[in-house]
Amino acid sequence: MKNLICIAFAFFIFQGCSNNGKKQTSNIEKSSYFDYSNKDDQITGGIKMIPIETPKGTFNVYTKRMGNNPKMRVLLLHGGPGGTHEEFGNFDGYLPNEEIEYIYYDQLDSYYSDKPNDSTLWTTEHFVEEVEQVRKALNLNKDNFYLLGQSWGGMLAMEYALKYQKNLKGLIISNMMASAPAYTKYANEVLGGQMDPKVYKEVMDMEKNNDFDNPKYGELLMNNYYTEHILRMPLEKWPKSINLLFEHLNPNIYIFMQGHSEFGMTGNASLKNWDVSNRLKEIKVPTLMLGAKYDTMDPKYMEWMATEVQNGRSVTTNGSHCSQFDDPETYFPALVTFIKDVNRGEFK
Repeated sequence: MKNLICIAFAFFIFQGCSNNGKKQTSNIEKSSYFDYSNKDDQITGGIKMIPIETPKGTFNVYTKRMGNNPKMRVLLLHGGPGGTHEEFGNFDGYLPNEEIEYIYYDQLDSYYSDKPNDSTLWTTEHFVEEVEQVRKALNLNKDNFYLLGQSWGGMLAMEYALKYQKNLKGLIISNMMASAPAYTKYANEVLGGQMDPKVYKEVMDMEKNNDFDNPKYGELLMNNYYTEHILRMPLEKWPKSINLLFEHLNPNIYIFMQGHSEFGMTGNASLKNWDVSNRLKEIKVPTLMLGAKYDTMDPKYMEWMATEVQNGRSVTTNGSHCSQFDDPETYFPALVTFIKDVNRGEFK
């Protein structure tokens, strides 16, 4: 009899513990960050093709929302021009854990978007208005909208802020100087001088002869410049997303706006005289300048840019032009800290 009573008592204790466990589990608050239910982009996994009105007609651009956060939403502007959102491929490894929403976006004439291939649309004015149309379509506003531009995307982000900063909560300029002539000077006088003189001379001779299609030209750059200043890894270790970026690059818009040379913007490049350095003081919104020690962009110049805007911060990584890949340990904490400081009203 005593044994039966003990067994019954143990059973009720076990049931009570089990029920308490279930009750505690059900009370755990579930994050809505990955919840896409009841959203208009649920069936597409966050993808929206956004119609963009232009003087040459209406075209669609690709966007893909990652996560949900009504207070911290980051629109990513890729480089090139003519690059793709794939340059941000490893953001998936860092921002979700911080519950920061971020949005991939391919600009018009880039791989995942429509490609009218009309050079009259390849202007900073067009792309600023394109970003504004994307902003409206995604319901981004001054209470949640962070704009991050890298390389050419940084030029575009600065231009957007100079016209529409009233719509921004925060601005991030990654790996881009505020002056194309200053960038060209740095590339030639500093980075060119760091190369093997024989290699540099061979590259410059090819450029003088417009021999850009020579396979040797690309080979010399890849092995002596790109692995030093674009992404500091052996080519065989470059991430797939970066390789896809190069595979999907639109050479037409790239050459039209940036030019053939990797030593600045030269020739007939439409951006070669672009310069907003004297207008940085007009930017009031909290701004982060993300430079890199081995970048194609002068890191000291980027530090100076942070002192020119009215409310700036500068962080220099130990990486290169794609420092999100070769120094993520510095890049992402700097980015996350900035976004969260601004969100809490604690940015200084």
